[in-house]
Amino acid sequence: MPLKLLLQLSTRNILRHKRRNGLLLAAIIVAVGAVTVSNSLIRGMQYDMADAAVSNLTGHVKILAEGYRDDPNIDKNFVLAENWQPDVAAEELVGWAARVRVPAVIMSERGTRGIQFVGIDPDQEDISFIGQAAYDGERLTDGSDGRVVIGRALAEQLETTVGRRLVIITQGADGLNREAGFRIAGLYDTDGTSLEKIFVFTGVNTLQKMVGADVFTELSIRLVREPFLFQFKTSMIEFFTGLEVLDWRELEPQAAAMFVFADAAIFIWFFIMMGALIFGLVNTLITSVMERVRELGMLRAVGMRPKSVIVQVVLESSILMFIGVACGLIAGWLFILWLGEGIDLSRFAEGMDAFGMRTTMRPIPLAGDMLLVAGLSLLFGVLASLYPAWRVVKIKPLEALRR
Repeated sequence: MPLKLLLQLSTRNILRHKRRNGLLLAAIIVAVGAVTVSNSLIRGMQYDMADAAVSNLTGHVKILAEGYRDDPNIDKNFVLAENWQPDVAAEELVGWAARVRVPAVIMSERGTRGIQFVGIDPDQEDISFIGQAAYDGERLTDGSDGRVVIGRALAEQLETTVGRRLVIITQGADGLNREAGFRIAGLYDTDGTSLEKIFVFTGVNTLQKMVGADVFTELSIRLVREPFLFQFKTSMIEFFTGLEVLDWRELEPQAAAMFVFADAAIFIWFFIMMGALIFGLVNTLITSVMERVRELGMLRAVGMRPKSVIVQVVLESSILMFIGVACGLIAGWLFILWLGEGIDLSRFAEGMDAFGMRTTMRPIPLAGDMLLVAGLSLLFGVLASLYPAWRVVKIKPLEALRR
């Protein structure tokens, strides 16, 4: 039987039961649209977690002295050539920053806290959260700035503010404690409070003088493209012999695990939604073909082959799925556009901060995800139609005509 005729029969059967097929079509649109929107939100969370991990003074690649992670102090250091630049094309590099980071104790008139004291060159810190944070007061001006900037949450704990003085104690390169007073230049504000409570920043030259060593403890490099990471890391390992060269996944294993889990979550959610939808599709198709048993029996009696019956039922399912998937993708895309900048979750900021997530859940639709949803939905639609088709061709033509 010609495919054109089978297509006409399938279209006629769809239009014959407008209400039932309309409800099924609506279910397909809602399911595909919901999967599209949820996938974009999961992708947004995934890339936010990766961006937060990279921005957490980590970069895509970080160079450390051997043993620094186990015992982070000024003794675990390295010297960096004055005019050093990463050996990478400019279009692949966002930036790099050399820092001094040491554990310290900070004291105000009303409190004492343990902190990470970090010496930075502000001109290099566009690659990290401190370069992107909002400030009350002033930022550090350069690497020789003798003031400090602290987190807003830490300032609340210490009951201090901009312009007040603090005392910081840390260990020098000679093993002796060093103590110095600093004036607060500004308070930085990040998406969560955990970073604000830990990190205190000053000029890198100021901290080097305080510890008595013209050295660095870490070098962070941020790239434009994640796929370029492995190749770049390999070149850095060859260059920095005797030092540890680590990528952000090794330094932030929790964020890396959540990043991988997000990929799995997309498939899990898709199969849950499509599984429920397939049951409805199979039941609808079974009802449809069983109502037409006499009609299909007559067609079989006049020479229609079982293969043609199967093709007709599969075409009927495919037409419904194709229309539903197309409309669902359009509906999901329009909803994503309506969301705009995302969903504000600031009231849950403390819980989200533990996973390195932003307070705004922004959708990131990917063409690959949409093509995957479309392809798998159509495939499942075809597979779901095979059982009703097989069931109807098992009925003999004479038996069908008696019904």
